[in-house]
Amino acid sequence: MAVCGRGGDLTSQDPTMSRTVIFLHGWTMNGAIFDDLRRRMGDGYQCYAPDLPGHGSAADLPPTLEAGAQVVANLIAQEGLTDVLLVGWSMGAAIAWTYCRDFGTGALAGLVTLDMSPKIGPALDWSFGLLGQNEQGLQAARARFQSDWSGSAEAIATTMFATKAGAPGFSREQALAQILSNDPERMRQVWNALDKMDLRGVVPDIDVPYVAAFGERSRVYPRGVAAWLADTAQMGTTFGFANAGHSPHLEEADACAVLLQKFSNSI
Repeated sequence: MAVCGRGGDLTSQDPTMSRTVIFLHGWTMNGAIFDDLRRRMGDGYQCYAPDLPGHGSAADLPPTLEAGAQVVANLIAQEGLTDVLLVGWSMGAAIAWTYCRDFGTGALAGLVTLDMSPKIGPALDWSFGLLGQNEQGLQAARARFQSDWSGSAEAIATTMFATKAGAPGFSREQALAQILSNDPERMRQVWNALDKMDLRGVVPDIDVPYVAAFGERSRVYPRGVAAWLADTAQMGTTFGFANAGHSPHLEEADACAVLLQKFSNSI
């Protein structure tokens, strides 16, 4: 656990109270990817960022979204957490939606997702999957993950950000090193779970305040998916990071911290 705190103008929040925030990381990353953001939150925030199945210290857990949701449920139960602000980036958003489906929203005060789609593949009734991908493209990606993991890792590291340089404090080279530190077969198994998921039906049942955030320069998902999420959830809104790609918490860390602080202050 890290104790983070309050920054910016949050005068309406009782300074004696602490908000619990659970951060859920993206595919090929781990919980430490949120270390900088947790520091920027400041006092008044009790922050957790668990490694998720297939990754880091949880590498041996089943590489499924359901196992990820169980990690969240176990953490909430073991620590006796209530009124949690759940923040999921990319794969972490998929695990957040799965948690809502499997365990409900009773322990949550709010939800934030960062640049993710509830269905990454195309369909006749769905145009908000991976940018520019059709089924043939997804098949090619699956084949490349199998035959050329190092080349795939290069592509993943590049498309994480709005620019090839990466983010302040987390370069493309650092991202690549993190991706390559994972077991390739585990990463392929987790990707298969993401590839097959269709969590669109979960979103109308999300009955807590919800911010669907996105990078306006994302090279992974279209911005329209955030509008769909906000319109479909019961209490949804959107937030765009003007200078971020797929990783707003890294590319615009200060702005991301302010968003979370203000949202936490409003719920």
